[in-house]
Amino acid sequence: MTKEEVLRAIKDAEIAATETLSNAKKEASQILSQARQNASEILTAGKSTSESEAQSLISEARASAGSEAEVVSNDGHAAQKNVHDSGKKNRDKAAKLVIDSFRK
Repeated sequence: MTKEEVLRAIKDAEIAATETLSNAKKEASQILSQARQNASEILTAGKSTSESEAQSLISEARASAGSEAEVVSNDGHAAQKNVHDSGKKNRDKAAKLVIDSFRK
């Protein structure tokens, strides 16, 4: 091999190495870009999922609170009816006691 052939081979090897290095940098940049995009998509999906689950929990809590409020309201209505009925029964007795107290 002549000196020119050796130098030419070295020059070709340098060019090939530069191309390989450039291609590797491009590929690394693409991988990094794709990784960032995937991470963004994962975060968006996770946020969407967590918001959906939060809304579901809120809906369940509202339904549970509504049921509890209905039970308490029904209990209150029943207690009110008992007081009203008891007062109605005792009205005649109270009127009789007042009238009797005036007669004495």
